[in-house]
Amino acid sequence: MSLIHPVIMCGGSGTRLWPRSRKSKPKPFLPLVGDTTLFEQTLARASDPAQFAAPVIVTGTAHLPHVEAQLSAPGAQIIVEPEAKNTAAAIALAALRLPQDAVMLVCPSDHHIADVPAFQAAAQAAAKLARDDHMVAFGITPTHPETGYGYILQGDALEGGFAVRQFVEKPDLERATGFMADGGYSWNGGIFAFRAGAFIAELEAHRPELAAAVRASVDGGKQDGARFHPAADAFAQIQSESVDYAVMEETSRAAMVPVSMGWSDIGSWHSLRDAREADGEGNRVRGKADLVDCSNVLVDSDGPRVSVIGLSDVAVVVDDGDVLVTTMAGAQEVGSLPGAKNQ
Repeated sequence: MSLIHPVIMCGGSGTRLWPRSRKSKPKPFLPLVGDTTLFEQTLARASDPAQFAAPVIVTGTAHLPHVEAQLSAPGAQIIVEPEAKNTAAAIALAALRLPQDAVMLVCPSDHHIADVPAFQAAAQAAAKLARDDHMVAFGITPTHPETGYGYILQGDALEGGFAVRQFVEKPDLERATGFMADGGYSWNGGIFAFRAGAFIAELEAHRPELAAAVRASVDGGKQDGARFHPAADAFAQIQSESVDYAVMEETSRAAMVPVSMGWSDIGSWHSLRDAREADGEGNRVRGKADLVDCSNVLVDSDGPRVSVIGLSDVAVVVDDGDVLVTTMAGAQEVGSLPGAKNQ
């Protein structure tokens, strides 16, 4: 069986977990759950040499120092994007730098996955479908009616997975509750598997100008050790678009592999709290803190002592002189704060 090629997407603006995560060092490169960073954990999940080839990292110039400081995988390639152009272009860069028969496993670098064997089993199932030229998405088994994720509705059974009947935009709470009751819906976690040549063919069919611009940027690019720099002038012509819109919602070959693997996108202080180990009252503390009559409180301080009395479902974060206090219900709005936006 041929090896799976991990393609790790590294980027982010560092706003949703401000002030701990910042534009200069966003959440993939921080040890938010456990002692290693989310990027290092992503690499480790796909490091078994019996299953996975050396990774391809797609990142930007601003994050290149963090990638190189934390990357320990022998033979890894680093593709340095001249500018951010969303996931369709980033995946296409990797697809054009790999053998066309290579099976790519596209993984965001900032997710937490508690059950690594389940992830690896899903990767093998997805790779099998990808070798038959399906465009495969991981369908994360939902644990609650989440309104912050897109959903995948499964269709007819395939070997190791299902055809995709429909991709669904982020729902309101009523629809999300209905999806849970239905049982046929999964979260779209942004993890995909493609045969490199098949992905490029789909992109050329549905977004020919985008595909041509990426190809031109690769043809005019330059190698610098393990780094590859696409040509900036050609890359600048790319229309920014997600792989969901450019390929997954257009193709007739969409498939999904259902998986329950303790997944979180760590997209807010609420989801980070839930990914960390709790005490008997559901509190999670990093740094100096005194909590009295509190439940489900997250404290994350880089130095100053934090004292909290009689509160539930709040986060208190102290980082480099900035202090954030939010309810968990308000955690989705952190990115709109002036401190987060104006970095």
